[in-house]
Amino acid sequence: MDDREGSFVAVRRISHGLERGSVYNSSSPEGGPGSAAWLGRGLSCVCAQRRDSDAHSTFDLSPPQEECLQRLQNRIDVAYDSTIPLHQEALRNLWKLAFPEEELHGLISEQWKEMGWQGKENLLYFARNFQKTFQDLLRKQVGERSVWEYPFAVAGINITFMLIQMLDLEAVKPRTIVGATFLKFLSENESAFDILYCIAFKLMDQQWLSMRASYMEFNTVMKSTRRQLERELMLEDITHLEDLPSYALHSQ
Repeated sequence: MDDREGSFVAVRRISHGLERGSVYNSSSPEGGPGSAAWLGRGLSCVCAQRRDSDAHSTFDLSPPQEECLQRLQNRIDVAYDSTIPLHQEALRNLWKLAFPEEELHGLISEQWKEMGWQGKENLLYFARNFQKTFQDLLRKQVGERSVWEYPFAVAGINITFMLIQMLDLEAVKPRTIVGATFLKFLSENESAFDILYCIAFKLMDQQWLSMRASYMEFNTVMKSTRRQLERELMLEDITHLEDLPSYALHSQ
């Protein structure tokens, strides 16, 4: 493994589909959205680390691109705040889309162990715009699944951090051609990061299945997902993110 590509760890054991309450070990009332404490109690999430070698040349941005990048960076920096009504409503909407058959008993609840709250905006966009894919991934309904499966929530966190790293979103200006290419999509569509997140999540699961991966191969799956996304973003005939070959996976 190339250490510069970062490390990703997230696994759980399943029997069939989504296991209620089996993702994290926490009996504390803190085990809900707004508390990061419960995240690491049952599973590890070692997300992508920045590569020092990325600090090379930078790409100039147009004023509209700078504004789009700043808005996305500001959004990424926003943490969940249980005192903000807008955040509370987003979580309620996310739960309704994820588990329409089950009533949410409270925003601070053991029920959130089933999905997690990190990256709620990405997941909410995913659930609203790719409903079938979202449910298939949440409940592990597609393909021959491993005995030791990746947990939905922690995989989503890893994908978010992988994209932030891959697209160099923490930099004032992109320092990679992939990051500069993404900003062209972002300047045309403010939802570009959400769309790419949905593509990456489905692609990661497809790679997981095709490699017949288990928990020991999670790092390999994430690296393979990143390399495939980078290759597709650099294709010459791509004018919209919907043109990426992996976007077609959502229709399967």
